[in-house]
Amino acid sequence: MYAPERQQEILRLAREGGRVDVLSLAEEFQVTAETVRRDLKALDRAGLVRRVHGGAIPAGRLDFEPDLAERDAVAADEKQRIARAALAELPGGEDGAGRSGSVILDAGTTAARLAAEIPLEAELTVVTHGLPVAARLADHPGLTLHLVGGRIRHRTRAAVDDWALRAYREINADVLFLATNGFSLDGGLTTPDLAEAAVKRALIAAARRVVLLADSAKFGQQHFARFGELSDVDLLITDTGLSPDDALAIERAGTEVVRA
Repeated sequence: MYAPERQQEILRLAREGGRVDVLSLAEEFQVTAETVRRDLKALDRAGLVRRVHGGAIPAGRLDFEPDLAERDAVAADEKQRIARAALAELPGGEDGAGRSGSVILDAGTTAARLAAEIPLEAELTVVTHGLPVAARLADHPGLTLHLVGGRIRHRTRAAVDDWALRAYREINADVLFLATNGFSLDGGLTTPDLAEAAVKRALIAAARRVVLLADSAKFGQQHFARFGELSDVDLLITDTGLSPDDALAIERAGTEVVRA
């Protein structure tokens, strides 16, 4: 396959899937990662894609938001490792048992995986506006589970708007497990939807400690609605796809980093 043909196919994949990553493209086209990076650079110069950490997204798609099932299938192994590492951050139990305290679980696929990992014997107060998160915790006998209401966004199954904002203004939780669509040192924390962003800002204000759960593919991505800075985050739990240099830069800016 000639370079222009390969680049056209890369563009098609980016537009269909919302993003492409270097390693998957290299495997699919049986070329080196450096060849793929040159292809993405050429497409970026042509204004057809925008390069992000580890890959690219279609130009003009800062508001692109895959549906829940599609997002859950992306970086599934990395998200599972992140969720297991996050257990150590539950209040009241360094072994991940979560014996006391209160937590907020943001809506998101990694947060839902964390919910599934919380032991049945955990004794916590949990607040969430994410329907999938609440569904995974509803049968835990030791939990006091609060489901925040509001308008449900079909794409994320999350409650947003005034009802959700009012509820979170009344909460002082020990730990927030926060989700994001993109994060970077310069661009901060971003998501495609303004209503989701407003709720996330309320979450940050409602917790004494903020733990960001984000796979490394989201590093360098910037979306339409900005809801915070990395300095708002006490701890980032990500995967080993985030380079040691990037992790060091984030820590120098004041956020602890765990690469699971």
